[in-house]
Amino acid sequence: MSKILIRGAKVLGGEPQDVLIDGETIEAVGTGLSAEGAEVIEADGKVLLPGLVDLHTHLREPGREDSETVLTGTRAAASGGFTSVFAMANTFPVADTAGVVEQVWRLGREYGYCDVQPIGAVTVGLQGKKLAELGAMHDSAAGVTVFSDDGKCVDDAVIMRRALEYVKAFGGVVAQHAQEPRLTEGAQMNEGVVSAELGLGGWPAVAEESIIARDVLLAEHVGSRLHICHVSTAGSVEIIRWAKSRGIQVTAEVCPHHLLLTEEMVRTYNPAYKVNPPLRTERDVHALRAGLADGTIDIVATDHAPHPHEDKDCEWSAAAMGMVGLETALSVVQETMVETGLLDWAGVADRMSAAPARIGRATGHGRPVAPGEPANLTLVDTAYRGQVDPAGFASRSRNTPYEGRELPGRVTHTWLRGKATLMDGKLT
Repeated sequence: MSKILIRGAKVLGGEPQDVLIDGETIEAVGTGLSAEGAEVIEADGKVLLPGLVDLHTHLREPGREDSETVLTGTRAAASGGFTSVFAMANTFPVADTAGVVEQVWRLGREYGYCDVQPIGAVTVGLQGKKLAELGAMHDSAAGVTVFSDDGKCVDDAVIMRRALEYVKAFGGVVAQHAQEPRLTEGAQMNEGVVSAELGLGGWPAVAEESIIARDVLLAEHVGSRLHICHVSTAGSVEIIRWAKSRGIQVTAEVCPHHLLLTEEMVRTYNPAYKVNPPLRTERDVHALRAGLADGTIDIVATDHAPHPHEDKDCEWSAAAMGMVGLETALSVVQETMVETGLLDWAGVADRMSAAPARIGRATGHGRPVAPGEPANLTLVDTAYRGQVDPAGFASRSRNTPYEGRELPGRVTHTWLRGKATLMDGKLT
C-alpha cells in the first residue's frame, strides 16, 4: 500500500496525533485524519520519533563477516529504530580508498534496511603515518563526509592538523578516538581503586582528556570541524564544555553503555563488560548524563562493536573489546535520560536523530515529523518492560552487556522513506 495512517501516536512524546504517509513522504499530521485504502497502524499512545541515526557503527564488512555483515548490521539497526548508520573504517581491507567506501555504500543500498554512510579512514591502513585519500573518498559515489581511525587514535599532532585542514575544504569532519597510546599500554579497564584491587592494567582518564584538549586547540587553530567519539570521563565533558564556550567547532558523542554501566561490573570478570574506552566510575556516568542533557555532549552513538563468540567467551585479558548496541540503545537512553527526567522525548529525537544527521550531513534524516518531510520514522512502545535476550537479536553477534537485564521500551515499527523495515517488532 502506498498510504499508511499511524493513528494516535505521541509525536515526540506530545499529545496523540495521526500521521499520514503517502509513498516516501509524510502527507499530513493532525487529529481525526483518514485516507481511503490506507494501511492503518493503531499506535495506542506509543511515541513516534524521526528515524534514529547512529554516527558510530561497526558493520565489519568487508573482512570480518563472521562478526557482522552490512545485511545483518542494518537489520539490527532497523530493529533498534535506526534508519541511517555511519559505518566505521576499521574493516579488512581498511576503508581508506574510494573503492572500499563505495563497496560498503553499495551494499547498504542493496539490502535496504537502513541507509549506510561509510566513514573513511583518516590515515592509510589506520597506521597514523600518512593521510588516506580523503578527497577521493569525499568525491566518490559514497560522498564521505566523516573520517575516523576509530579503534586507534590519530596521536600524531601534525597528521591530525593536516587532516583537519584537508576536510575543511569540503566541510567534512574528523572523528577522533581519544586515546593517548603510551598512557594506555597494556590497559584492561579504568585506572582506579577497582583496577588496583583486581590487578588489571589501568586506563587513566587523562589518556582520553589529553588528546581531546590537544585536538580542540588544533581545531580552533585550523578553524575546522572536530568530533569526539565515545566520551567517557567527567574531565572530558569539562574540556568540551570549555571548548564550546570559546566557539570551537567541536561536537561529541556518548555511548549508551557509558550512561548506565560502571567499572564495578568488571569485578565479575565477564568479558561482556570489556570495552574501549572502558567503563568508568559512577561520577563519570552522572557527568556524562548531565553533559548530554545540557547539550555539551551533542549525540548518543552506539559504537555497535560485534564480535564472534570465541572472541568474547574467553579469559578477560584475551577478550576483544566492544559491545553490540544497535538493538538496545533507545531502551538504555529511556532508562538513563527519560525516566530520570534529564531529557524529554523531543530531546531524545534531537540527540539520536537530528543532531547526528546534522553532524554527518545525512540528507533526509533527522527531519521533523511534519508534512512534506521524508517518512523516516520509528514507533516506540515506551510502556513495555522486558529482559534482554540476545538470542533474539538480528545482529550476527551476541556480545551484549545487558543479557538478562530488564530494560524499558521496545521499538515496534520502523519506516525508511515510507517503507516498513520493522512491523510489530518483526523485520519485514
